[in-house]
Amino acid sequence: MAFSLRRGSPGRKLLMAGAAVALVMTAQPASAATIPAVDEVVTSPNVELVANLPKQAPFDNQNAFGTDLAFKGKYAYVGNYDGFTIYDISKPKKPVLVSQVVCPGSQNDISITGNLLFLSTDSSRSDNSCSSVSQSAREKSSWEGIKIFDVSDVRNPKYVAAVETPCGSHTHTLVPENSRRKSSVYVYVSSYSPNAAFPDCQPPHDLISIIKVPLNNPAAAALVGTPNLFPDGGNPGLPAPYPNGRSATSGCHDITVYAEKNIAAGACMGDGVLMDISDRENPKVIDKVQDMTNFAFWHSATFNDRGDKIVFTDELGGGSGATCNAEIGPLRGANAIYDIKRGKLEFKSYYKISREQSTRENCVAHNGSLIPVKGRDIMVQAWYQGGISIWDFTDSANPQEIGWFDRGPLSETQSILGGSWSAYYYNGYIFSSDIQKGLDVLKIRDPRTNRANGFRYDILNTQSQQSFFDHDWDDDDDDDDDDDDDDDD
Repeated sequence: MAFSLRRGSPGRKLLMAGAAVALVMTAQPASAATIPAVDEVVTSPNVELVANLPKQAPFDNQNAFGTDLAFKGKYAYVGNYDGFTIYDISKPKKPVLVSQVVCPGSQNDISITGNLLFLSTDSSRSDNSCSSVSQSAREKSSWEGIKIFDVSDVRNPKYVAAVETPCGSHTHTLVPENSRRKSSVYVYVSSYSPNAAFPDCQPPHDLISIIKVPLNNPAAAALVGTPNLFPDGGNPGLPAPYPNGRSATSGCHDITVYAEKNIAAGACMGDGVLMDISDRENPKVIDKVQDMTNFAFWHSATFNDRGDKIVFTDELGGGSGATCNAEIGPLRGANAIYDIKRGKLEFKSYYKISREQSTRENCVAHNGSLIPVKGRDIMVQAWYQGGISIWDFTDSANPQEIGWFDRGPLSETQSILGGSWSAYYYNGYIFSSDIQKGLDVLKIRDPRTNRANGFRYDILNTQSQQSFFDHDWDDDDDDDDDDDDDDDD
């Protein structure tokens, strides 16, 4: 169930996830007695955990956090603070580890195009190599930025290039050229938290970095611009003890582009922005919004398929806080849904899971993707140790949860950072990168989402959205599995 609050109507509604027809009733807050036991898996009736592949050495330690995912063909590419892993997911119920690359540099946000894989480094390193060590950002020789690998041989990826960017690269987004040639790809780099003591990360930092990568010569990748998105300095923030502080803007945390519509949404710490990216090297802010009441840190953004809505997330507590409880409530650490009306962002409602989590579980809105159902706006989303929520925001003012997955706390006696970092829908299944537990694969069987079974991606970088109507659809709208996972290899 999920908190689903809208302006002017602070009621809570419960959508029974297993029903073919939505049944709405008053929801009560979850009690401590309903919190799963350590490592216990619970789901709504329409969701099943069909596979888990634990982290493998050398990424099998508590500090080797699993991070974001990207997909191409039958492979899933999963970032890790210590490098990245490639899985064969041609049989989703039996994912197979293909290779691992050790290349420390948190948080190794990941994306792919063609045979090129991109990693974000947002921790100060001694150099740009995969054998680098931590080094203070006060040292001019320290390095942070984007690394590029050739993964044409998935069993033996090759490191081909690196580009240093101001304040490093916390996340990045691939943007195709706005031309028929498509001979290059742009990388929009998000970074923040400048410091006058850091030579390569000086305030003010009201910018993003733009890298241009020739696809036939990625070694020639270069920084081509650092456009200032906030000439007025952006949100000044509100210093206050947790959970009441509001972040000042000093860059962006994440950008999602909808290239075919020439628009982008930026989640920029204290601001949510809508941009025109017709000129890829000179994005222009069309509109920006702030929420000084409930949003502490604008974290990420997702368009609906029509490109007339944006879901922004608030990462209250920075991802390590326990915000899914009665003390924090339903409005903070949540999603905010905005309609786009004549180029302006119009707030419609908040959405937050209502399954109460223990004080040992980090839980807040995090990364998700659309489930491709024509005519509906349905999203699957990670909530760290709050699990995974599948929810419908077709009615922007009345979002409703239709399915969920939750795993009990990692410990009853200590706080351990964990849970689903990212949960994305890809070719019939939900794939989740769990910080500690590795790769989870889930299946949702529900009349409201079964039509998505007929949709096939060739490639998926969730921050580089494409219309569903530009992809192939099979005539598969039932809830049967369409793979041969139960057959012998």
